[in-house]
Amino acid sequence: MTNSNETYCTFTLSGDVTAGGLPSEDEISKDLESSDSKVKRHALKAAIMAMLGGESMPRVLMQVIRYCITTQDKPLKKLMMLYWEVVPKYQESTSDEIIRATAEGVQLKRKLLPEMILVCNALMNDLNHPNEFVRGSMLRFMCKIKDEEILGPLIPSIKSCLQHRHQYVRKNAALAVFHAHKLFGENLIPDGPDLMNDFIRSETDIAARCNAFLMLFNESEELAIEFLAEHIENVSSYGDGFALLVLELTRRICRRDPNQKSRFVRVLFQMLSSESAAVSFEAAWTMVSLSSAPSAVRAAASTYASLLNSQNDNNIKMIILERLEELKKKNSKVLQEVLMDILRALSSPNPDVCKKVLDVTMDIVTSRNVSEVVTTLKKEVAKTQDADLEKGVVYRHMLIQAIHGCATRYPIVAESVIHTLMDFLSSDGAMQVIIFVREIIEQYPDLRATILSKLVNSLENVTNSGVMCVCLWILGEYTDDADGVKDSFDEINRQLGEAPFTVEETKEETKDGDDEPKLVTKNVVLADGTYATQTVYSEVKAPPPTDNLTSLRKMIIEGDSFLGSVISSSLTKLCLRASGLAGIDPVSCKDMTLKALLVMCGIVKMADVCMIAQRSSASDCKERITLCCRVLLDPKANELLKDTLLLEGKTTFLHFLSVLKERESKEAEGKEEAVLTTQADDLIHFRQLRSQAVQGVDLDLDDGSDLVRATGVGGSGSLSDELNHVYQLSGFADPVYAEANVKVHDYDIVLDILVINRTPNTLSNLTVELSTMGDMKIVERPQSQNIGPLDQTTIRASIKVSSTETGHIFGTVVYEDSSTGEKGYINLNDIHMDIMDYIRPAHCTDEVFRSMWAEFEWENKVAISTSISGLLDFLDHIVKSTNMSCLTPHDSTEKGNFLAANLYAKSVFGEDALVNLSVEKKQDTEGKLGGYIRIRSKTQGIALSLGDRITSVQRGLSENKSQ
Repeated sequence: MTNSNETYCTFTLSGDVTAGGLPSEDEISKDLESSDSKVKRHALKAAIMAMLGGESMPRVLMQVIRYCITTQDKPLKKLMMLYWEVVPKYQESTSDEIIRATAEGVQLKRKLLPEMILVCNALMNDLNHPNEFVRGSMLRFMCKIKDEEILGPLIPSIKSCLQHRHQYVRKNAALAVFHAHKLFGENLIPDGPDLMNDFIRSETDIAARCNAFLMLFNESEELAIEFLAEHIENVSSYGDGFALLVLELTRRICRRDPNQKSRFVRVLFQMLSSESAAVSFEAAWTMVSLSSAPSAVRAAASTYASLLNSQNDNNIKMIILERLEELKKKNSKVLQEVLMDILRALSSPNPDVCKKVLDVTMDIVTSRNVSEVVTTLKKEVAKTQDADLEKGVVYRHMLIQAIHGCATRYPIVAESVIHTLMDFLSSDGAMQVIIFVREIIEQYPDLRATILSKLVNSLENVTNSGVMCVCLWILGEYTDDADGVKDSFDEINRQLGEAPFTVEETKEETKDGDDEPKLVTKNVVLADGTYATQTVYSEVKAPPPTDNLTSLRKMIIEGDSFLGSVISSSLTKLCLRASGLAGIDPVSCKDMTLKALLVMCGIVKMADVCMIAQRSSASDCKERITLCCRVLLDPKANELLKDTLLLEGKTTFLHFLSVLKERESKEAEGKEEAVLTTQADDLIHFRQLRSQAVQGVDLDLDDGSDLVRATGVGGSGSLSDELNHVYQLSGFADPVYAEANVKVHDYDIVLDILVINRTPNTLSNLTVELSTMGDMKIVERPQSQNIGPLDQTTIRASIKVSSTETGHIFGTVVYEDSSTGEKGYINLNDIHMDIMDYIRPAHCTDEVFRSMWAEFEWENKVAISTSISGLLDFLDHIVKSTNMSCLTPHDSTEKGNFLAANLYAKSVFGEDALVNLSVEKKQDTEGKLGGYIRIRSKTQGIALSLGDRITSVQRGLSENKSQ
C-alpha cells in the first residue's frame, strides 16, 4: 500500500538536515523544547524528512503543539504549515474495525486525532491574525488541506478574510474559497459561487479579481459569462491572467456549443491588440480555432506577424512561425496579405529563424508580390557582404536558393536578380549562384545575351575551380553569335596567358635535377606492432605563384587537370561554332584554332610535369584533349563529331533539368498531410454534426490530436514498439524484481520502473538509486517506498539528455526488511540507450552536404561485411536500419557492380550525421559485397554510435528473410 503521507508531498526541502543521518524521535522532541528558533526549525525539518521517509513519530505532534504553535517566527510558521501537511491526522484503525467494516460491506470511517482540535484552533488563530502576511500564508495553506473535518470549522474565518483591507489576504481568500467549494462544495460552502460573484463585482485588485473569476470559471460558468458580458469593455484593464482565463472560457464553451461563439467575438478582437504578447498570441490562436472566416484569419495572421517582429526570443519566433505555417495550409491567400511583414523577420541574427521564415513565405509568393519579395531578398543578399554579419555564409546560401525559386517560377524577375547574384561569383556562395545562372540561361533564351556578357566580364573574379568549370561550360555551350564567340575566346585566352603553364625554374640546382622527386625508403611500425618497409616520393613543394597571375592561370599552374580539360572542350566548341558563323572570316577562325591548340599542348605538358595526387585525372585530361585536337585538325573527325559536341550537351542538360523537376514534384506530393492513424479507443469526432463555421479548425479542437502533440507520441506507435523498450533490471530469483519501461521524448527520458516485492515481509525505505554515464542527467530521482508482502508499485524517474551520444543507465535497489531489520542491495542491469531514438531523417542539397563533409572533422570508417547480395537491397537495408534519408536517387532498373550513395539525418539536438556508402559486387564465384561506409559528424559521439549501429545491423537482412 502506498504511504498515505506521500499524497500530501507537494514540496521539497534542502538536504542539509540529513547530513550525518536523521536524529531520533527523542532528540527531535528535545530540540523542539529549546527556546532558540534556529534549533526548533532544524528539528522540525528533521521531523518532516523522517515522516516523508515513512516514520510515524507520534510524540512529535504534541511537542509541536506545545512549543511551536504560538511562535511568532515567520520561517518556523512556514515549516509548521509543511508539517501540518504531512502529519497523520487520523487514528489508525484496529483490526476488529477493519474486519467489521469488511463483513458489513461498508467503507471504514476514519476518526480524527484528538490533537487535531488544538491544531484547528491554531489555524483559526492564524486566519484571524492581525498581520497580513500570516493571514495570507495561512490562506494559501488552506488550499493544501483535503480533510473535511479540519476545513469545516475554518470556513467562517475564510469568508471573513474576503472583506479584509489588504489585497494579499483577499486574493488568497478567493483561492481558499475556490479550493473548499471544489472539494466539499455542497457540504461546507454551498453559497460559494454567489459569494464569489458578489466579491468580484466589488473587488478592485487585479490578482484578487483574477482568482475570483478562476472560481467562477470552474464552478459556475453562467455567472462567469454574465460577469464577462457586463464588463466586456474593461477586460483589457483587468490584467493578463484574467484575459487568459477569458480565452480559456471561450474555447471551453465554444467547443461544447459552437453556436455560442458570437458572444465572444468582440472580446477576442479586443484582445488581439493587447499589450501583452501572451494574451495577443492566445487570442489569435483562439480566433482561428473558432472561425475560419477570412476576416478572423486575417486578424490572427496580422497579430502573428506583429508578434514575430516585436519579440526578441528566438524560441518565440519559431513557435509563431509554426502557427503561421499551420495557417498557410488552408488560408494561403489570406497569408499573402501579410507576406512582407513576415519577411521583416529576416533581420533576426539566428539562421534557423531566417530559414523558417523563407520556408513559410516562399510557397505563397504570387505574381503580384514577387517583385517586392525579390527586392527584399536582394537587399538581404547585399547585407551578407558585411564581414561582421554573424549568419553570413549560411544565410547567403538560403537567400540565393529562395531567389532561385522565385526566378524559376516567375520569369519577370529573373533578369533583375541574375545580375545582382552574379556579383557573388567570387564569394562563398558562388557555386549556388553559377548553378542558378546555368538553369536560367537554359530556360530563358531571351536573357542569354546579357547573362553571357556579364559572365565574360566576371570571369576574372572567379576563384573557385568548380565554379570556373561551370562558367567555361556555359560560355562554350551557349555563345552562338560572332561577337560573343570572339569576346569569350579572347577573354579565356587573356585569363590563361601564354603557354607553358608551369612555374619557370631559374635556379641552377633545378636544372641539375636536384629538386626532382626522390624515392625515400624507411621502416615503419604498423598498427598490430609488426614492422614494414615504406617507400614514398619526396616531393619538392612548388613555389607559390606570383600575385600578378590571374586566378585561371593560377589554377592551371597548380595542376588542376580537370579544369584544363574543361578549358580545352570550351575552346574547341568556340572554334567549331566560329567556323559556321558569317561574322568571322576564315583567317580569324584559323588563328583561333592555332591558339586553342597551343593552349591544349600547354595543358598536356602541365599534366605531365605536375605531381598531382590523382594520376587518373591527368590521363583523362590527355584523352579529352587528344579528341579535341583531332576534331580541330582532322576534317573527317570534324564532320563526325561537330554536331555531337555542339548539341548533345544542351540536350543532356535539358533532360537533367526535367529529372530535377520530376523529383521536386514527387517530393511536393510526399509532403501532403499524412492520414492520422488512431487507436480503437480514441475519441470519435463527427465532423458532419459540427457547424460549417468551425470546419476549418478541427485539428485545433481535436482533443485526441492535442494529446498526441502534448505527449510527443506519434500515431504510429504500437504495443510491440512499447515492449521493445522494456528492460529487465533484476532476476526472477532476486527478493525484488524490477523492470523499466523507457519512454524517449526528444530531450527527456522517462523511466517507469515496476518494482515487485517477492518476499513475505514488508520492505521499508526501498529506493532505486540510479546513475548515468554520458551526456545524461537525472532531474527527478525515485522516491523511497514501503512495499507490503508480495506487493508491487511503479516508480518514475526523469532523465534529461543533452547530446546524441551512447548513454548507459545503471543503478541499485536498496531496501530494509521490516521484520529482520537487515538491509539488502541488488545491482541492476544496465540500460543501453539506442541512438535511433534521437535520429530523424532529413534532407539537404548536394552542395550543403559537400560543404559539411569538408567541414566535419570526426570520421568513422566501417568495412562492409554482409551476406546481402543485391546492391540496392543493401542500401535500402542500411537506410531503414539507421533511420536516415538517401540523397542520391537510384533507379531499380539499372544494373551494375558499383553503387555510391550519400545518406543524411539530423538528431533532435540539431546535430548533423553524414554517411557515404561505397559498395561494389566482387567479381568472384560468391559475388559478395565489399567496400566501406564512412560516417562524418561534428561530434565524436554520434560518429561512433552510428558506426556501432551500422556494424550491428548490416548482416541482419538475410537472417530476417530466412526466418
